[in-house]
Amino acid sequence: LVKYSLPVCAVRGSTVTLPCTFTPIKEIIRVVWCQNHLICHGSTPSVYDSDSKTNKPPDPRYRYLGDKTGNCTLQISNLQERDKATFRFRMEAKEAAGHHTGQSGVNVTVVGKSSISSEREVREGQNVTLLCTSTCTFHQLQVTWFRGDHLLPGSGPALRFSPLTAEDSGNYTCGLKANWGTRSVAYVLQVEAADGGLSLPSASLSFLPTRSKHKSFCNNTISFT
Repeated sequence: LVKYSLPVCAVRGSTVTLPCTFTPIKEIIRVVWCQNHLICHGSTPSVYDSDSKTNKPPDPRYRYLGDKTGNCTLQISNLQERDKATFRFRMEAKEAAGHHTGQSGVNVTVVGKSSISSEREVREGQNVTLLCTSTCTFHQLQVTWFRGDHLLPGSGPALRFSPLTAEDSGNYTCGLKANWGTRSVAYVLQVEAADGGLSLPSASLSFLPTRSKHKSFCNNTISFT
């Protein structure tokens, strides 16, 4: 009676949509979404409840995009660690025979922050690629890069320098195109002069994704050739 989307993986701070459809056998008068509960009834805490008599002041992060006839889609904005859970939808009719909870639910995984560092020198003339990846799957066109607060042209998880120049030194971040609030903590790229003359300090590179679909990024890879 209730059909959910596949499991969702997203980064903290992002917005996710949980597609959902249902087929009622009676006229539905109440719809509910809850976390980590098999039935979603009675005094079970809910993230959304269409019954204003029992609904506490709603958390604005949860938005019901559905109706009472067949669409039960839920949207969660500013995803938090506490949203790592199984969400279930329940419909209720005037008669108990029409009550039903979709017990399979939809699992939501929230990616936290991670870090990586490298002590390798970065010199002018090298070919360097900064690769932004995540334990969550995202389309390559969703990723954008920034140098400071300046949006760089193009999109995709790989930012290539070929060849690298001293002018490329700076603070780089990546994030999802649809949600700039998911930008990672700055990745410091310091380039040493190739001639051994006046140089910048050796590179100490860190990429600490914090706020996230699709915001913080994990397992970041930096390659040198």
